[in-house]
Amino acid sequence: MSRPRPRSAREFQRAQALMPGGVNSPARAFGAVGGTPVFMERGEGAYLFDIDGHRYIDYIGSWGPHILGHRHPAILAAIQEALARGTSFGAPTVAESELAELIIAAVPSMERVRMVNSGTEATMSAIRAARGFTGRDAIVKFAGCYHGHVDSLLVKAGSGALTHGHPSSPGVPAGCTQDTWVLDFNDAQQVRDLFRTHGDRLAAVILEPVVGNMGLVIPHREFLETLRGECNRTGTVLIFDEVMTGFRLAYGGAQELFGIKPDLTTLGKIVGGGLPVGVYGGRQDIMQKVSPVGPVYQAGTLSGNPVAMAAGIATLKTLRDTNPYEALRDYTRRLAIGLSAEAAAAGLPHTCPHLGSMFTLFFHAEPVTNLASALRCDTALFARFFHELLDRGVYLACSQFEANFVSTAHTETDLEVTLNAARDAFRALAQTV
Repeated sequence: MSRPRPRSAREFQRAQALMPGGVNSPARAFGAVGGTPVFMERGEGAYLFDIDGHRYIDYIGSWGPHILGHRHPAILAAIQEALARGTSFGAPTVAESELAELIIAAVPSMERVRMVNSGTEATMSAIRAARGFTGRDAIVKFAGCYHGHVDSLLVKAGSGALTHGHPSSPGVPAGCTQDTWVLDFNDAQQVRDLFRTHGDRLAAVILEPVVGNMGLVIPHREFLETLRGECNRTGTVLIFDEVMTGFRLAYGGAQELFGIKPDLTTLGKIVGGGLPVGVYGGRQDIMQKVSPVGPVYQAGTLSGNPVAMAAGIATLKTLRDTNPYEALRDYTRRLAIGLSAEAAAAGLPHTCPHLGSMFTLFFHAEPVTNLASALRCDTALFARFFHELLDRGVYLACSQFEANFVSTAHTETDLEVTLNAARDAFRALAQTV
């Protein structure tokens, strides 16, 4: 029941002659699932519409930002009002302070914040601030966690780097990663062993507290508590990369959900309401090291631009005032349970973890707890499932190693349509496995 998409095919051919792989971000290229990327024309609520006239129930939400759905009225109104005043001034605006106040009120660990333009900028800047504060060079990351295309962090990365088979990227000098230690996610003993021998050398530990970039991987509480304890003991800065989970799993992010307080936090996606925004912040004594009050230099011409600030303010106020998190969790839980039941009925090995409004259907029978277990998934089967759902009007992340997202715009009808489409897709797959 393939949906013909001739215009997408023509536009992809055009794009390939203009941009590497025809895309401006590798995750969009369908490299992990094959076929031609779908070119979208517009979004509305829980739906995307492609240039060939097809509608899709959207579980990507622009890779996370659209927790309120596409074209939410409050966000559109805020953007239009800001645009009427101008797009960028290169000078401070009141909107920057208003968004900062909302963030600090929501995330108590963030005593001071700095606006930037992307999650990559935020993680890069947080690492620099941690090194400047501690006077140390070495950092720790975890295999499968993706923190943007920062040289020192692009080692055993997740997301697009993992999907395309290049966990480490050419073009990154060896010297940039020689001070980066890579451990296995959820392995508390590895953390204790490294800190026992090298704790006094470690400037920072950075991780996605709930991983979304090798599919959804939920942390063990002992793992997070061990990290917090070892960082306290050695004066190492604990950085939570909540670019994906901030304002997604709870209003205060994963750190609210698990009750673990990091020293620095990075944000993005939702905090910009769908426009380019990143944020890093945390303890006042660390952030006071950042220029112009301290020696750690970081700057950006468009950082804190008024249009993005307006979108972020409208998003956070709407989330604060409506508190949709219980409803989002309920929809996501029922969707994950339903997908699992349909996969089981078709006799397909799988697991479908979910947390808050995030979920991933892994084609692997055992729980996925780290990169090694994620890599045991049947990616070929996932690719076929992705296209079966796409042809039935359901748009999932185009990689086994990405999380999916639910928005407040999804309805009971969307849930029913999604599960019916999944049932048909699983049955089609079962006939050929």
